[in-house]
Amino acid sequence: MNRKKLKTVLSLFITVLIAQTNYAQTVTIGTQVWMTKNLNVDKFRNGDPIPQAKSNTEWEAAGKNKQPAWCYFDNDPANGAKYGKLYNWYAVNDSRGLAPAGYHIPSDGEWTQLTDYLGGIEKAGAKMKSTSGWVENENGNGNGTNLSGFSGLPGGYRASNGTFRYLGMNSSWWSSSGVNSSNAWGRDLRSSRSSLTRTEFDKKSGVSVRCLKY
Repeated sequence: MNRKKLKTVLSLFITVLIAQTNYAQTVTIGTQVWMTKNLNVDKFRNGDPIPQAKSNTEWEAAGKNKQPAWCYFDNDPANGAKYGKLYNWYAVNDSRGLAPAGYHIPSDGEWTQLTDYLGGIEKAGAKMKSTSGWVENENGNGNGTNLSGFSGLPGGYRASNGTFRYLGMNSSWWSSSGVNSSNAWGRDLRSSRSSLTRTEFDKKSGVSVRCLKY
């Protein structure tokens, strides 16, 4: 292999490696292209660090002061590797950009577009949930079919007071659309149902982020 071809191959390899590192694995659902993993970055698009809030006091203070913050569920990096980070809405809405270049945080309307394509609220959730990892419910099985390829995992969330809740039972995602000064729209999956619910989340809560390609 000559030097020019070797340089081209190395360049392509590095490009693919960077894409994978930035969680750029995607799935096309209808006309939308979604990441297949939750966001797990600790810097804004411009390179500025996003503050990590470990203690309940730090988490509450960030929300009260309307400052961006992230955490791992239970402050355990192993949960970050599997489920991604949890962010408050002030990180989602920051002008420096939480989503990597080429991606954005889906609006409330874009989440609705996904739901409609997958058959509506009552059917979408089962097609979005992964086929394993969800705790059993009263019907014996909380897993989904993942027919959409969305691969939703139950990463739980963090309440505004810092309490961690529902790992294995619940997955929630922010939208970029605010409701009022206190709440923003998001979507919610639970082990006990096959629907994808449109939900108002307290902006101070820690919720997962799934990015959509421009």
